[in-house]
Order: sequence, then structure tokens, then C-alpha cells
Amino acid sequence: MARRPETAGRGGGGVPPREDGSRPWGGPANPPAPLWIALQLPQLALEAFAATLPPQRQGLPLALLDGARLAAVDPLAAAAGLQPGMKRATAVALAPRTVFGQADAAREAQARQAVAHAALAFTPSVALHGRDGVLLEVSTTQRAFGGLPRLIEQLQAATAPLGLSCRLATAPTATGAAILACWPKLAIPLIGEHTHRLQALKELIDDAPVSLLPHAAGHIESLQAMGLSTLAQLRAVPRDGLARRFGPQLLAEIDAAHGPVPEVHEWVTLPDRFEARLELFARADTAEQVLYGARLLLERLLAWARARRGRLRRLQLQMLHEPRHRHDDRTPERSTLEIALAEPGNDSAHVTTLLREHLARMPLPAPTLELRMVCHELAFSDAPSGELFPTRTSEREGLLRLVERLQARLGPQCVRRVQPVADHRPERSTLLLPIEPSSVRPQAGAAVAGTVATAAAAGIAGPSSPMLTRPVWLLPTPQPLVERRSVPWLEGRPLQVLAGPERIEAGWWDGEPVARDYFVAQAHDGSVVWIYRSRLPGGGEDPGPAAAGGWFLHGRFA
Repeated sequence: MARRPETAGRGGGGVPPREDGSRPWGGPANPPAPLWIALQLPQLALEAFAATLPPQRQGLPLALLDGARLAAVDPLAAAAGLQPGMKRATAVALAPRTVFGQADAAREAQARQAVAHAALAFTPSVALHGRDGVLLEVSTTQRAFGGLPRLIEQLQAATAPLGLSCRLATAPTATGAAILACWPKLAIPLIGEHTHRLQALKELIDDAPVSLLPHAAGHIESLQAMGLSTLAQLRAVPRDGLARRFGPQLLAEIDAAHGPVPEVHEWVTLPDRFEARLELFARADTAEQVLYGARLLLERLLAWARARRGRLRRLQLQMLHEPRHRHDDRTPERSTLEIALAEPGNDSAHVTTLLREHLARMPLPAPTLELRMVCHELAFSDAPSGELFPTRTSEREGLLRLVERLQARLGPQCVRRVQPVADHRPERSTLLLPIEPSSVRPQAGAAVAGTVATAAAAGIAGPSSPMLTRPVWLLPTPQPLVERRSVPWLEGRPLQVLAGPERIEAGWWDGEPVARDYFVAQAHDGSVVWIYRSRLPGGGEDPGPAAAGGWFLHGRFA
């Protein structure tokens, strides 16, 4: 974290101009007025805890404990009569189905940090405020996102997957925006005259309760005893008396809320390596339970990646297991799942699909108690641009995702690519090799099997016909066919020859010669098959007893 003073000219006006009026960096002579967005997370502690719950416990009343007393309750628990400060035993008696958890400042800090990372995608000036607030200075970046309303819309969309409810407000001062966001009466996406005019902001927050000032929160009883309940009443009190009674920090907060005075913010910076952990409320015994918690860590990872203007290339999910209480236990301490994307990207749905497929194939040696996600490898090249119509690039992306998903579900060795071989014999003309997703390229379209019948109808037949389309599906071993009056039969019915022949003579160099005339034929059910007639005496290379001229089924068209 780096500290630097915040001035009224933040975002282009912090450095004074030269004597001739020019800016040292060549910036505008009239910098934009400061504009702040405040994000308030009113249910941060409860929602950060709810993220650790398994799906079957979602929707139940929640309460956080600080020792033996309640520290926070959600609306469902409050409706059942639970209140902060109540003893746990009383709460159990009132609402037996309530889910209790311990308050955890580190868990809350991680959840809020993810919101700050999401905000850094919209401005480099992001600071934390209080225990549950995030501030953004957007005077110089709002135009890049289409104006303030459009920026707010995108900001809300970016923070929504993190699972935290946000109250949002805008103002020309950071403290003023924070007060508006903390005030439920006005905590909405406010875009009005107060957004840019200090006088309008002053009139709006004069009725705000003094408890919204962080320093005043510790002196509420004393202020109420003096009859001071709003900011307007607090401003009417002599400043010297307030400073002696409550310290100068309270005055500084009042001034910062109402006018352009210097403020000091601790700016959020992005780490070079992403590491996040999630301690599960209940042990996870299945891959689906692990995936439920991993989704939240993935959304936090994507917020960090977008803030760094990068795209995911490789990530690692670690599952820390519950130790077995047996002397011969060899259960590992953790299981590690590594995901490498063939094409870097930040598509949450695609990465979630890969996680699901890999977890489905990965047995859990023991129940999982904690999840950790690590990423230190991003791609910083330009992201592919959007396309109005399908192109070769979009086709390749679709093929890549298909290959990645198949490899995740079936295993890398079960997904092969076809490698052409310089051999005219169909059964030896290709090899099946492991496929690398990065080498996937869309191929130019070719005639499909269904077009063979069309070609035959157009009169393509005889020795002068062009090279025939070959089927993708070849039989492991050619199947002998029954011949009656020189006509091949399949399944008790004669075949109708559509096109051919295509003569193949090869293999004399390796002792396995073939001499065949291939034909495209149609069966009685309309299916198209690939057959040949052997020209070698006794069938030659063909299986089984067959005389010269015997017919064989070698493939089927789709």
C-alpha cells in the first residue's frame, strides 16, 4: 500500500501549472472536478460467511457470534426475533434452525478486497473506507466507459458475481459519497446535481445522522446528550469546542464531507500473484460441493485478472483435506488441480465448466475443509475483438473450447487428432495422435457425405469421375459382401452403385500389396457406404476366402 495526499485537483490537477500556464505533463489547463463513487457493503460480514456454506444450508437464518453473543444477524434471523448482543442460547431457543458462525475479520477483508480489485478495472484510484466501504475516484475515467451512468452500470455488473450486496452513491467528495452510501435513506445510484455541485451535496447531507462519521461513531452517547443528532447541528457548534471535546479528527471529517479540502487515502494496489483461500463451513465430500466454493474464488480471481488488464492462462485449485485419525493413514494433506487454458481468457462460464469436468474425474482422497486458488500466470496481449459475424477466429475459439472440455471430461489421451500419412491405402493413410489445443485450426469446408447422392444424380459415375469423397468411418477390417450376378449385397438386399470406380494400387514396396476398385453405393435404407472389389487373385490382401473380384464393405458415410 502506498500513501499519498488527496487534493481537490485529483485526476489531473494535483500538480500546479508552470508560470506560463502550461502543465508539466502537457495535460489540460482545466482538469475535471473530482468525482467519487462510494460502494458500501452493509452485509459484508454475513455474506462473506454465507459464501462458505454448502448449498443445502442456503436460505436458512444466519447469525455471527463474537464469543457467546451475537455480533450480526441477517434479515431472516432478525424476523425470528434475534438481535445483536443476544446470547447464543437465547437465539437457539428462538430460532433453532439458525446457522451460527464465528465473526472473522480476515474473511471479511478478503471479500472486500475482491470488490476493490473489481473497482480497479474502472479507475486506478481506489481506496478502502471504514470496515465495509470502497471508494473510487472516476473524474478522469468515466468518459472512457461512456459516462457516469454507463460506468455505474458496468461497475454493478462487475461486482455482482462476488455475491455481496452493494449500496452505491456519488459525490464530489470522498467522505460525502461515503456518507450517502452509508445512509439507507439515500443509498441508491444517485446521479443528480449533487454529483458535481458541492452546495447541493451540503444541503443533502445536512440531515444525515452524525453516526455516519467514522470518528463520531465512538462518541454517539456524548453527542446525543448534547442534542447533536445531524451533521447540520454538528456544524452549528463552535469548532474550537468540538476540537477540544472530541479531537481535531472530527472536524477534519466534517470539512472533508462538505468541501474540497485535502484528504489522505491509502490506495489499493494489485499484487503480482493471486492467492485466495476459503474455509468451508462444512466438509465437502463430493466434487460438486468443492465446485460450489471454487466458483467464488474463481470470481475473485477474475476480478484481479481484469484489474491487471490480463487474461487467465493457468490457475491452480488446492483442496486441503481433513486428516484421518488412523495410524496407517496415508491420505495426502492436499490435492492440487491445475487448469491450463489453451487460449487465455476471462470467461467465467468456460473456466467453471473446465473445473467441473476436471473435478468429476478427480477422486477426493478425503473430505475437503479449505480451498485455495493460486494464479501467477496471465496473458497481457490484446484481447480478441468482438465480431458481428462468424469468422475463422470465432470458429477456432469454438473448436478450442470443445477440445478443452473433451480433454477435461475424457482425459488428454482419449482425444486424438488425425495426422495424414503419405500412403494411398485407406487403412494406412492416417494416424491418430494426441492433440494439443493450441494447435487447433479450423479447416476449410469440404463436401459432406450427403452430397454424394447429389453428385450421382448429376451423372458423376464411371472412370472419368473426379476423386470421390471418402468416409470418415472406416471399418477396422473390411467386411466381405455376398455377390449375386456381379451385384454386391448388404444385409440381404442389393446395393445400388452411385459412383466409381476409384482405383487404388499400392503396397508393393512393403510386401502388403493392394489392388482395389472403390465405389460409393447406397443401401436399401438410404445409407451410403464405401465398398471395393479386389482385383488380386484369391482376394490377395483381403480377409477370408474370396476369389478375384470379391466385394468388401470398407466404410460408411455419416
